[in-house]
Amino acid sequence: MAQHRAGRPPRPAQALWMVAGAGLFATMGVCIKLAAPHFHSFEIVGYRGLIGALFLALLARARGVGLATRVPMMHLWRSVVGTISLLCWFYAIAVLPLPTAMTLNYMSSVWVAAFLLGGALLLQRARQPLRQQTPLFLTVLTGFGGVVLVLRPTFDGAAALGGLTGLLSGLTSALAYLQVAALARAGEPETRTVFWFSVAATAVGLAGTLALGPSPLVWPQALWLLPIGLLAMLGQLCMTRAYASGATLVVANLQYFGIAFAAAYGLLLFDDHLPASGWLGIALIVASGVAATFLRERAVPRLPAEEHA
Repeated sequence: MAQHRAGRPPRPAQALWMVAGAGLFATMGVCIKLAAPHFHSFEIVGYRGLIGALFLALLARARGVGLATRVPMMHLWRSVVGTISLLCWFYAIAVLPLPTAMTLNYMSSVWVAAFLLGGALLLQRARQPLRQQTPLFLTVLTGFGGVVLVLRPTFDGAAALGGLTGLLSGLTSALAYLQVAALARAGEPETRTVFWFSVAATAVGLAGTLALGPSPLVWPQALWLLPIGLLAMLGQLCMTRAYASGATLVVANLQYFGIAFAAAYGLLLFDDHLPASGWLGIALIVASGVAATFLRERAVPRLPAEEHA
């Protein structure tokens, strides 16, 4: 199966669906950045979750997918780490240049590789000598070298916290990704998995809003809240469609177009000007993410559109 997925070139339409999904997620980032001065992260996460839950409930009904589950605790863990990732990512988008925040979230591929490497080092299986893990080790090292370059100019005030939360968003996204893989192996359909995640995001967003106090729904600023949820769901559908006819590693790596879209948005809309070291760091993270995707393919099954759900 892995050989079939890795070896077959993607059809043009398949690749375009993935690129479209990456563009939609980057556009969602623009809406978050525009909404952030008027709404705190809990509110944005709550609205995003509510819109997603309603959308997915209708989609599940149309597809005849039941929402009841036999593994509620697995969904709970996925929802906890996924919601933490969402909160961290949305805060990072609010305070960091858009391409920086997007790139740190895409570190999830490198984090998964780091988890695999750590497991191999702990187990030290005779069938997998440690020297065989050298490519994975170099990949992880390259990714974290890119992080140092990306974050170097941000360590002051709110930007420092944004950098750390952006890094945490990638880490928790990787944990959520691994749990999604476990749910898929347990026979849970993607629609059900993302529905319960959206419900959890709604609940956490509501709780945080009650604790911090709601922001006034001032028009037209409040209109930015609607497309956040819609763009997230449309992006997920595009990425799911990209994988539907046989996922390939090439298609999996086309998700990094999201960083290119974010960089274009940042330059055109927000006048984001990163230093040369920042762009080099982004390039290193993308390169290590691509390498990590190839190296982890034999260890972790790839699932569509979950890292940014």
